[in-house]
Amino acid sequence: MQLQRRATLKALAAGPFLAAATSSDAQSLPPLDTGYSAWDALLKKHVQWLPDNKQSRVDYTGFLAERVVLQQVLAEWTAVTPAGFAAFSREQQMAFLINVYNGFTIELILSAYPKLKSIKDLGSLIQSPWKKRFFSLLGEPRHLDWIEHEQLRPRYNDPRVHAAVNCASIGCPALRPEAFTAARLGAQLDDGMLRFMADRSRNRFADGRLQVSMIFKWFREDFEQGHQGFGKLEDVMVRYADVLSGIPAERDKIRSRQAAITFLEYDWSLNDLRR
Repeated sequence: MQLQRRATLKALAAGPFLAAATSSDAQSLPPLDTGYSAWDALLKKHVQWLPDNKQSRVDYTGFLAERVVLQQVLAEWTAVTPAGFAAFSREQQMAFLINVYNGFTIELILSAYPKLKSIKDLGSLIQSPWKKRFFSLLGEPRHLDWIEHEQLRPRYNDPRVHAAVNCASIGCPALRPEAFTAARLGAQLDDGMLRFMADRSRNRFADGRLQVSMIFKWFREDFEQGHQGFGKLEDVMVRYADVLSGIPAERDKIRSRQAAITFLEYDWSLNDLRR
């Protein structure tokens, strides 16, 4: 069984990841490790919080040295069947999709690393890097946008996912140095949002205005209609007033919804630890 499993993982990792598992392959694999121990170990080893504990950086050189291990993890995820995914709880599905998005984003970066300065370097005039169908998931060729915009956002209606999926860029909310799991999903999503909102390089009160991430412009509808009950975008800022400013008068202005909201330029530079 172990030899068969290794052979299956090797086959699934080829292509790269575009060959979907056959039914016999899927039956030969053990159930998905919903604790994501192997993925968690890679993240703990190769992702570091910066001193502010709000931003993180990725050791892509370290990931590159362990790319075979990463590809084995990705191959196991590729082997999950549509029926198997449908049997997951809501929290299990969300944790799975977030981990898959982050894992395949790292694999995409490694496909050209170190010869790139931004994930956008992997795109072209006719196709963004998020539209590349470079892996298979739930039996079909997929791209990263399919996970975020066709699954996570519309199906689960939780704006906190925007602080969980990581686009390999400095402007993006931090990649956590741990795997997402169903048991801790709510706490992890809350913590991710709190760290993101407290990061003054991305969200802050300055010059009499709220200067916030472009994420709130691109996905305003998600934050205003998400099941977390944020309401209007100003209500999101009220919820996080205590971390957006350390000055009581500024916090009062945020809470009274008197602060104009502007959007900061997004930094697409690679979130590389070695740069």
